[in-house]
Amino acid sequence: MGSNKDLRKTFREWEEVSVAKTLAKFPERKEKFETLSGIPIDRLYSPSEKALKEYGQELGFPGEFPYTRGVQPTMYRGRFWTMRQYSGFATAKETNERFKFLLDQGQTGLSIAFDLPTQIGYDSDNSLAQGEVGKVGVAIDSLADMELLFDGIPLDKVSTSMTINAPAAVLLAMYIAVGEKQGVPMNKLRGTIQNDILKEYVARGTYIFPPKPSMRLITDTFKFCSQGMPLWNTISISGYHIREAGSTAAQELAFTLANGIAYVDAAIKVGLDVDSFASRLSFFFGSHSDFFEEIAKFRAARRLWARIMRDRFGAKDDSSCRMRFHTQTAGCTLTAQQPDNNVVRVTLQALQGVLGGTQSLHTNSRDEALSLPTQQSVQIALRTQQIIAFETGVGDTIDPLAGSYFVEHLTDEVEKRAMEYIVRIDDMGGAPAAIEKGFIQREINDSAYKFQQAVDNNTRVVVGLNRFTVEEEQQFDYLRVDSAAEAEQIGRLQKMRAGRDQAAVEKTLEALKSAAESDSNLMPLILDAVKAYATLGEMCGVLREIFGEYGAPDIL
Repeated sequence: MGSNKDLRKTFREWEEVSVAKTLAKFPERKEKFETLSGIPIDRLYSPSEKALKEYGQELGFPGEFPYTRGVQPTMYRGRFWTMRQYSGFATAKETNERFKFLLDQGQTGLSIAFDLPTQIGYDSDNSLAQGEVGKVGVAIDSLADMELLFDGIPLDKVSTSMTINAPAAVLLAMYIAVGEKQGVPMNKLRGTIQNDILKEYVARGTYIFPPKPSMRLITDTFKFCSQGMPLWNTISISGYHIREAGSTAAQELAFTLANGIAYVDAAIKVGLDVDSFASRLSFFFGSHSDFFEEIAKFRAARRLWARIMRDRFGAKDDSSCRMRFHTQTAGCTLTAQQPDNNVVRVTLQALQGVLGGTQSLHTNSRDEALSLPTQQSVQIALRTQQIIAFETGVGDTIDPLAGSYFVEHLTDEVEKRAMEYIVRIDDMGGAPAAIEKGFIQREINDSAYKFQQAVDNNTRVVVGLNRFTVEEEQQFDYLRVDSAAEAEQIGRLQKMRAGRDQAAVEKTLEALKSAAESDSNLMPLILDAVKAYATLGEMCGVLREIFGEYGAPDIL
């Protein structure tokens, strides 16, 4: 058992090594942190009586294994989380205008929502895209659209997150090509592609290809980026959509990490050393309405992943064990009834993400149960983050809820329940096998059904929905995507096709097809096709021809 003297010594070593190293690169936001009453705020608070052994094994210090208390030694005392608002609608031109508005309002990173045809690899003039172009995100058919999307936005100054999965390699190639045209080499680009196909099979549904070739595209991306894009996150392993589909917090954590294990396994099997790619894996979680459980989930996630990477995969580099994650407030908790109540929900959920130590945050807008957010609503959502950051003082000390009997118990319990699921999934042969068996889907469906029953029975209160209701007329002037946007997008696409070098396009598509039939890395071929202005639909069409399409199993 360690003594207080031991703990003070360890604390001093942490400050002299980890903290000093970080401060040399990234000074803290201000010289002195204090409350409004002038009470000094220390960087970190630790137990005075707790045994050093237990403290070191379960909590440790920020920036050090097992990262329960945060991934950086100074956390938000150095800089705040990246403030992102998920944005995209209609055409690239309109979304570019929204991006510029948000950057002017103080947003610190971009996050792109793509429309459904783009997400499943169809061009806007495909008959299957009719009526969906630009509706739930921006339509991107070719490099020409990506150029317009980032017109006037220097890619060496922003970090960009793209919620794209099945055709993630294609959209990444487009982003690389835009960077080159701006004079920004790919090794200077910062951002993330979601690129998480396993959760698409269980929770979201925007898949194209079967699991095996889909995993190949992902590992090809890992390898390509490990060699030339050191600042790029090659995947955002997403629990958010698993949670939105109805899972519990423990299930969200378990199924997300099980998918993460599958991706690491796949990369190692194709010859990648774990420490060559693991530091660029990132995660994406939802922040729902159970305040303390969500905070505990974030803390448990870091600790569990750190142990998985070190003990299971033998990662030697600390950065390979360090879980970095983006958080989004819970869209499925928002109500169309009394939509202003959603501002309160989002504020609390955003605060949970900050108290849980997120690296990046999106706050949903009050009108998202009705439509895509208006400019006024998205401004309120961004201001919510800024008020939390600059007015509340919650970022002035690290992991302020550590040591709470309740929070530490919940952290342990969420970790334990998640690990029990991971063991069950391992016994089935891993996440892809569990998905093929329908196990993960059934678990999510059962949890969603139980939750909805509780709402329907009024045993779980949703304010304004099943209790404290009022008669109201809808007064929101919500965002409507003009149907003319589809015709405009199709017109741009057809004009681009008419003006490109068709022979060059066909040559690159043929090369992509040959590579898909072999075991060559597909990323360089996709990049060549993108630069020739081949369309998303043309490239995905070639891959559909070789890989086929996925058909979901019957899980009932």
